[in-house]
Amino acid sequence: MPRQADGTSTDRRGRWGSHDGWGIAGVILCLMVGTGLILLLTGLWKRFARETIPTLVGLPGGSWALGAALGVLTGLGVTGALRCTSGVPGRTRLTRGLRSAGAAICGAAAFGPLFYLLSGLRARNCHSTSCAYVPGTGTAFLAYVVTAVLLGWSVHRWTSERAAERLARERARVRRLRKKGGGRSRAARQR
Repeated sequence: MPRQADGTSTDRRGRWGSHDGWGIAGVILCLMVGTGLILLLTGLWKRFARETIPTLVGLPGGSWALGAALGVLTGLGVTGALRCTSGVPGRTRLTRGLRSAGAAICGAAAFGPLFYLLSGLRARNCHSTSCAYVPGTGTAFLAYVVTAVLLGWSVHRWTSERAAERLARERARVRRLRKKGGGRSRAARQR
């Protein structure tokens, strides 16, 4: 490594230049813009939820029907996301991309109703009227939780029974193949 007359190194390691400062400023700017977008989107989502929940609770069936419908939407979203992520590896990029997009959409369908209902509940440490409890949200949230849990449990039971049936068929197939070969490999049978 070349050295100067005073014994210091001439390479730039450990020194900051103007390019580094611009890079840091760019990262900070991106973080500020990203944070602003997140706050804007969550604020718009909360406002949308607080304006539409009273209308939906007023429909026939009330808050119980709203909670049940959102619970079914969450259950279907989780099921779809699990099916999209359990793909066969080695497919084309387009197929993997479509599966990833499908999993993202189903994940949004799974968690969207939860955040929608949470937006209607009373906010902590906020004394404004915009943070007040939206009537019927608690009952809808209870119906949502009950429906989502029951649907999730039934889907879990159904998929585990299908997996057990598939495993039993595979074991029976292997047993039949062993019976034909007498439990020996192909090379052992030829000797």
